[in-house]
Amino acid sequence: MNKQQEKVLVAALCGMVMVAAGAFAVQPAMAAGYNVAQVAQVTGVAHWDKLNVRKWPAAYSQQVGALNTGSQVWVERCIEANTGADWCLVHTKYTQGWVNSRYLSAVSN
Repeated sequence: MNKQQEKVLVAALCGMVMVAAGAFAVQPAMAAGYNVAQVAQVTGVAHWDKLNVRKWPAAYSQQVGALNTGSQVWVERCIEANTGADWCLVHTKYTQGWVNSRYLSAVSN
């Protein structure tokens, strides 16, 4: 094995360790949650900005979509955060993912 192949192997192993560590870090948060099952509206986001929808309940997670202020979403469930705001799993016609709960307000019927 030459030096270039060793570098590629080390980089691949480091990447696998990082992915595995990220998966373990998210799992405990997923366990402590509560069901919501109601419609909510995106609020508190600047008019020029959008609310990022994330793949996992973490600010560093991959962005899978974005919602405008005033958008209505179905909130399936939320997870409790030890620090900061809770994260909620939301659905729209085109997007599904996690958002920071501080930017959601319940829609009254």
